[in-house]
Amino acid sequence: MINILLTCAGRRNYLVNYFRRALAGRGLVLAGDAAPSAPALQEADLAFPLPPVTAPDYLEILLSICRKYQVRLLFSLNDLELPLLSRHRSRFLEIGVIPVIPSPAVVDLCFDKWATGRFLQKIGLATPKTFLRLDEAQTALRKGEIALPLVIKPRWGTASLGIEYPESSEELALAYRLSRLRLQRSCLAAASAADPEHPLLIQEKLAGIEYGLDVVNNLNGEYVTTFVKQKLAMRSGETDKAVTVHHPVLEELGRCLGKALGHIGNLDCDVFVSEDRCWVLEMNPRFGGGYPFSHIAGADVPAACIAWALGAAVDPRWLALKPAIATAKCDRLVEVGPKKTLQAGIMEIDSAAHSSPGEKTSREPPTAPGRKIHWRKLLRNPEGKRKNDVTPRNP
Repeated sequence: MINILLTCAGRRNYLVNYFRRALAGRGLVLAGDAAPSAPALQEADLAFPLPPVTAPDYLEILLSICRKYQVRLLFSLNDLELPLLSRHRSRFLEIGVIPVIPSPAVVDLCFDKWATGRFLQKIGLATPKTFLRLDEAQTALRKGEIALPLVIKPRWGTASLGIEYPESSEELALAYRLSRLRLQRSCLAAASAADPEHPLLIQEKLAGIEYGLDVVNNLNGEYVTTFVKQKLAMRSGETDKAVTVHHPVLEELGRCLGKALGHIGNLDCDVFVSEDRCWVLEMNPRFGGGYPFSHIAGADVPAACIAWALGAAVDPRWLALKPAIATAKCDRLVEVGPKKTLQAGIMEIDSAAHSSPGEKTSREPPTAPGRKIHWRKLLRNPEGKRKNDVTPRNP
């Protein structure tokens, strides 16, 4: 059995389903989130309402869940959680869990957008002109080195939070000051405290066609492939419509990034192309909102990750993309009650909920039916042992 845990799962129901299909009955898909009503929790085989990532016992709770439920692969879907889990990769490895999360150096480089730009320039890739200080951007504007409109964004950002597009010099100064004030009371405040004098970036606004890349490395950090999609529409900071393309230049760019960065798993990357030039905007070392467009066009990174973890052969079809597949996201409703037991602990969702009426399921929950385990109790009894429990595997 190989169980998968997705943390900060939120609305990523599609990943729950991708992993379930890839497992094909060989294990369970577990999902955790700070919101008990998170849609992904409703469709996971086992769901875990968790405390906030900033809670002092958050890490111990995740470790306890991994021990008890014999998790083999751990995926984080949130930029704010990645630094914590990355710093403690060894603790998960000690208990037999493979965190598909890069080293702290890679996570910090991707999270700090100023560091991202310097890294990209070092390996010979173009980035937008970027400034750490308002006066430097104003000087460049007066000299004609950059032109309005510009982009103001958090240096440590996620999900397009706090981005402004000032169109005049006056608006630039006002938006910069307002953004600094708002940043202090946002979820990015703690990360921005790493350099409180320079928490924002001012960047030239690029014109051209925007692309999303999925740069895939194996679990040893070795480059495997790159999937390219042309973005057709955005919504709340995520790709909403896209078409897969064969683009040799961007595929080579992805190869360059994957080999230089040495991340593991999927790297979500944003690129602008104008005439014969490419600019890399951002990199996020996790499954991003653009991955479903690769998956629906034939890719299967979840299946590849499971095969790598098992030391099994990878089907070449999982690492190939059909071009010219245009798709769009849509919303659907997921029931969060009353059939689901929502509590400030662990919510176990009966795997029979994912079967057709009368269909037998091979995904039996690893605990007795109806048993509820609170995460505080897991901390006091990390192995979750009880008289009739199966002893967890050795690390």
